[in-house]
Amino acid sequence: MNGNLNLPDIEIPSGKDKAYENFPVGSLFVPSHLRPHIHTFYNFARAVDDIADSNSINAPEKIERLSGFENAILGKDNTSPGFSKAHSMRLSLQETGVTNQHCIELIKAFKQDATKLRYENWDELIDYCQISAAPVGRYLLDLHGESNKKYQASDALCNALQVLNHLQDCKDDYLTLNRVYLPLDWMKKIGLEVECLDAPKSGPELNSLIHRVLDSTAELIHLAENLPIELTSKRLAMEAGAILNVASRLEKKLRRKDPLAESVKLSRSQYVLGCLFGASKALITG
Repeated sequence: MNGNLNLPDIEIPSGKDKAYENFPVGSLFVPSHLRPHIHTFYNFARAVDDIADSNSINAPEKIERLSGFENAILGKDNTSPGFSKAHSMRLSLQETGVTNQHCIELIKAFKQDATKLRYENWDELIDYCQISAAPVGRYLLDLHGESNKKYQASDALCNALQVLNHLQDCKDDYLTLNRVYLPLDWMKKIGLEVECLDAPKSGPELNSLIHRVLDSTAELIHLAENLPIELTSKRLAMEAGAILNVASRLEKKLRRKDPLAESVKLSRSQYVLGCLFGASKALITG
């Protein structure tokens, strides 16, 4: 690590709650003895994501700090106070027997965020989601002792939520970090440039692009529909059902609202009702 780096100040809260805000993290649906581990994972993921999202440090420093978190997860650094959330995560993984690979992939994704600002096509965007979102679901599956055969449906759900997050934050990501998570080939096909994201509202072309992205996201949600009934853990099935319903409701709301003109998210009541409805459906059909 750079000798000029103040270790207790490694973390940089971004003021956002982006990548995981649509997950009912550590909710009452999951077994109480697992909630502390889930919160530890969330705090770790939030810390590394905030570093990647910071606009107060440059890309090399972001990567340096993220490498410090990686070393802590791998046990190469067991003491540096600036990486306390990674140390807690490492101990949690040791206690639960869950692989550290999910944490390492998240760090890889956020290192990529520091330098990669554009995505050429949908497949490239989904490849990014596979390391920035899918590890969250895989961690939960492993923590609950589920088979990795359920990774595919979980990946689809987590990737859908990530893309929905990208749409929610498309204007802010562009203006504050110069990041664009919309497929460039789809933009070029209808004559759009990334500067369109700096408009007060979406024009017809951008609106059609957003709907195309939502169509592909809806396909991911469809691939995940059977996840709750495939899970052995009834509580995790309820959690998955809640997340699935939240994703579906948010996808529909983004079709009706303009993320350039307003903040598009579920209200507190919509979110809670979505979770309860999805969990109840999983409980009944499981």
